[in-house]
Amino acid sequence: MKTECIADHVKLKGKVYPCTVSLAMDLIGGKWKAVILYHLKDTEKRYNELRKEVPHITEMTLSLQLEKDGLVSRKVYGKKPPIKVIYSLTDFGKTFLPVLDTITRWGNQIVSEKGEFVTADL
Repeated sequence: MKTECIADHVKLKGKVYPCTVSLAMDLIGGKWKAVILYHLKDTEKRYNELRKEVPHITEMTLSLQLEKDGLVSRKVYGKKPPIKVIYSLTDFGKTFLPVLDTITRWGNQIVSEKGEFVTADL
């Protein structure tokens, strides 16, 4: 029997899921989660650096979603404005990197075969 099928449901942090795929997609699904993880995969970044790379993200997406799920760490330096906030992948977040690399390769393959890479001024 497959590991993901050994029970009727799975539970993490008090939340019940119908299967492990549902749990994983809850952690990394959504419009910006995987994109943010991609931009943090090589190095930690300040919020403004991430904003330049992913213009539509909000601080709430970073701190409430990814930090809550344990994928991203948020470190605050200083006590009064201007403060410095650094985001980085946690050890748990780094466990997603092999999946992220596979998704990236698949996306590149789709564009190469069916679309085109476009340079645009944003």
